[in-house]
Amino acid sequence: FGLHPLHAYPQWTAWMARPGMTVAVLVFFLALLAHMWVGLRDVLLDYARPAGVRNLMLALVAFGLLGTAAWILTIMLRLHG
Repeated sequence: FGLHPLHAYPQWTAWMARPGMTVAVLVFFLALLAHMWVGLRDVLLDYARPAGVRNLMLALVAFGLLGTAAWILTIMLRLHG
């Protein structure tokens, strides 16, 4: 990026549409979302005391992270189709 920066949107989309870059981005976001799930789950298990509240909060976090994963996947698929 320092030697050949991408300045325009078409350059970025062409760069992101490469299969290797797409796989790398998807692996990165999968690891990031898994890391977020483990961290938030541990915090909720430690500090959310009533079981009903804890389960509700865990479900909301899970749905939020799954929604984020679906959003990222649709963006990446849109680049290829």
